[in-house]
Amino acid sequence: MDQTYDVGLVGLAVMGQNLALNILDHGFRVAVHNRTAAVTRDFVAAAGDRPTVGCETLEALVSVLERPRRIIVMVRAGGATDAVLDELVPLLDAGDVVLECGNSNFVDTERRAERLAGHGLIYVGSGVSGGEEGARHGPSIMPGGDARAWPLVRDLLQAIAAKVDGEPCCDWVGPGGAGHFVKMVHNGIEYGDMQLIAEAYDLMHRGLGLDHAACARAFADWSGGRLSSYLIEITRDILGHRDEEGLVVERILDTAGQKGTGKWTVIAGLDHGAPVSLIAEAVFARALSARKDERVRASKVLAGPVDARVDADPQAFLRDLEGALYAAKVTSYAQGFMLLAEASREHGWDLDLGGIAWLWRGGCIIRSRFLGDIREAFRRRADLECLVMDERFASELGEAQGGLRRVVAAAALAAVPVPALSAALAFYDGYRRERLPANLLQAQRDYFGGHTYERVDRPRGEFFHSDWTGHGGAVTSGSYNA
Repeated sequence: MDQTYDVGLVGLAVMGQNLALNILDHGFRVAVHNRTAAVTRDFVAAAGDRPTVGCETLEALVSVLERPRRIIVMVRAGGATDAVLDELVPLLDAGDVVLECGNSNFVDTERRAERLAGHGLIYVGSGVSGGEEGARHGPSIMPGGDARAWPLVRDLLQAIAAKVDGEPCCDWVGPGGAGHFVKMVHNGIEYGDMQLIAEAYDLMHRGLGLDHAACARAFADWSGGRLSSYLIEITRDILGHRDEEGLVVERILDTAGQKGTGKWTVIAGLDHGAPVSLIAEAVFARALSARKDERVRASKVLAGPVDARVDADPQAFLRDLEGALYAAKVTSYAQGFMLLAEASREHGWDLDLGGIAWLWRGGCIIRSRFLGDIREAFRRRADLECLVMDERFASELGEAQGGLRRVVAAAALAAVPVPALSAALAFYDGYRRERLPANLLQAQRDYFGGHTYERVDRPRGEFFHSDWTGHGGAVTSGSYNA
């Protein structure tokens, strides 16, 4: 074979095929390989006369690539990715670049980067967001890893990324597993956004008794304002979508699946001491939804209001709900960026938080109007501790928090579960309180475990212990925090 190809792509499931077509659209020559040879042949046939070649083996794919080789791996995260790398690494030469673009755990990415570096290879863990449509026409791309890769892959990744005002939604994120960590947090925020929207829909439909057409109109109105986002727009469309059997959303079983990135975000929050409580509630809400049969049985046993209605003027409540949803959305993003900041400090990634918000303004699932506002907040104050402390967002939250309280209170009285909206309010009130009841928690820890405590009248870093029972003595178990 005389012709050489610019990039290789391994894995031709839906995302891989769409990404390969996107690459071809931008003038690159692509060699493709899939474990099932028939899938490879079908893709090449569908690509027509565009410059692509199907390779039945990884050896064949490696042999037709220009050097330094650039190979994108688009297979299932976990063992499947490791299996491909086991076969691929011995075939490559020092200086070749491997881009892993699946939803991998950042810990796996860092392990793989270290392993490939030992072979002289350059490894990139790149988050790709936008689903099938994004992969085909322009996703948000979050590459990280060995910085030597960026000059070698920049032209490719920025060409195929989504564009907003002519700028690509793709830039180098940072070293190690930073790219996949940022994508993980993106997905965690996505979980929060989706749960918040679902709760707003439930309050409209069950709480206020609005039909789906009215709910769709409300989301259509919101899509033109500060809540403007991809998820609000598709919710509008979903609530109005009918087929020959009628409204589709009413026939969908109320059990939500998940692939793990939301769970990873919550675990990372725990590991890094970041209070991602709203995202956690969104993950747990999906877990609860999956217990459908149990919930059906519980509905016949447990007491409480059934189909109670929100006692409020519908139009006034919808105004409160719009403000509540916005305030909670800000809270969700604030928690996500707190986690990014903590991880950046711990791992030495030096993440540009405003730049990350800018990467998400197009192509990805959480793209929304106010991502530009988030970037400006971090531009105004590089040392911004939390997004809610930005002057603009603090002012908006101050105006919206009354509506959030009324919505959460009305939901409780109407027995409409709103775990994410409630978590947003709890975080807001907890974050703005100078003194929390953690003094009692720490006293309890010292009482039963001798864990010591700090005092309000002494400098931070001094630890004390009380003999609470009169026979406990002065021995302590230390003042460490896990």
